[in-house]
Amino acid sequence: MVLGTTSGAGKSWLVTALCRWYARQGLKVAPYKAQNMSNNARVVPGLNGSMGEIGSAQYFQALAAGRVPEVRMNPVLLKPEADTQSQVVVLGEVDAALSRLPWHERSALLGPRAEGALHELMAENDVVVIEGAGSPAEINLAANDYVNLGTARAARAACLLVTDIDRGGAFAHLYGTHQLMPADVRAQLRGFVLNRFRGDAALLTPGPEQLQALTGVPTVATLPMWRGHGLPEEDGVFDDSTTGAGLRIAVVAYPRLSNLDEFQPLRQLPGVCLSWARTPQDLAGADWIILPGSKSTAADLAWLREQRLDAAINTHPGPILGICGGLQMLGEALIDTEGVDGNAPGLGLLPLVTVFAREKRLLDTTVRFDRLDEPWAPLSEVSARGYEIRHGRTRAHPAFEPPRVALRNAGGEAIGWQAGRVLGVYAHGLFEQPAVLQALFSQRGKPLEAVFDGLADFINLHFEPGVLAGLLS
Repeated sequence: MVLGTTSGAGKSWLVTALCRWYARQGLKVAPYKAQNMSNNARVVPGLNGSMGEIGSAQYFQALAAGRVPEVRMNPVLLKPEADTQSQVVVLGEVDAALSRLPWHERSALLGPRAEGALHELMAENDVVVIEGAGSPAEINLAANDYVNLGTARAARAACLLVTDIDRGGAFAHLYGTHQLMPADVRAQLRGFVLNRFRGDAALLTPGPEQLQALTGVPTVATLPMWRGHGLPEEDGVFDDSTTGAGLRIAVVAYPRLSNLDEFQPLRQLPGVCLSWARTPQDLAGADWIILPGSKSTAADLAWLREQRLDAAINTHPGPILGICGGLQMLGEALIDTEGVDGNAPGLGLLPLVTVFAREKRLLDTTVRFDRLDEPWAPLSEVSARGYEIRHGRTRAHPAFEPPRVALRNAGGEAIGWQAGRVLGVYAHGLFEQPAVLQALFSQRGKPLEAVFDGLADFINLHFEPGVLAGLLS
């Protein structure tokens, strides 16, 4: 189990690396995270032949382990809709009743469901690599913490505690977390990991030795800073730094943006400068504008107008792409009679109307572009895979000339439309598809398999010899 002193310490990518490392030893490996809080989600096989959704981190961890991702790997997913409200997804399906319960009452009901999935995975696999959430030392929450403490106890897991040394105060974070953890879980700690270190590791001495004298726990790895490993940021962690140089692509960063992990390939693509926009000035000089997915489309659209981004988008002369919630914003209107999201006028760049349905649509499918006009013509007749996670149902506005259908799923249903420079699609994950990158940028990006192998090689190099194998004994 990988625990962290804070959110964003490096748990997600380290679990991904461990999944690939153990899988390369010929072991059957599965990832697990009892509860995730993130609007980055993927569609995976659920229970009883249905489709469900899990956090993106566990999706990538499963792929690194060579496994088909499935809902037991992240049995509880909380998708924030407001500062004090989340949609609760249990074993891949939305549970409206649990979503309305206070946190303490909800945790008591969710813990047994999550633990059941854990024991099933443990029975079916040689190794389960578990990701903690936040910190295991939140003493105000300890009585109800099934995600860190409860999971560590249930699995009797060998635990690593990772900290981000680049933030400063790493030894204090490790020592303080160790001291505040309950004694029984503290006894399961097998090693400390210093992540994102820059400089000469010899300068750390005698810190690790003194820390071990205080705690009895050795520092088993000092991992150098590595920004280009290829994985998206941890769930819930938003890295808004501008990357690359060349074609300027600005992604509108509204408060409830979702599935931002799908833009990771653009962050690494030579000749592309990816930035995040929260003001009209952030859009100035952009070649492309992307409106990403949203967990609260109407609220994010209202925010967009408050920031005066609507005028900057409407007058932008270059390509505009809307994905899922972004597609809905580009239409004429949002209609919500079910209390799912909210009513709102759209930006009016696509002659479409979206009606929100109570039932969420989850689909992992092959998609194919129709013949498109410039500037999106390079995508014409390109086939790829994509996934849909949405309550919205979109159709042509009856008072306008219908837009050109741009994209269809495997069932032939229209899930994308074009009007001149504006393209809207319901399919997430298109930038992860080599065929799409080849069509738009004349390059195919770094394969995921190479990313996973690179992570495994990295920890193999920087962990103390024998530690990774020894965690299984």
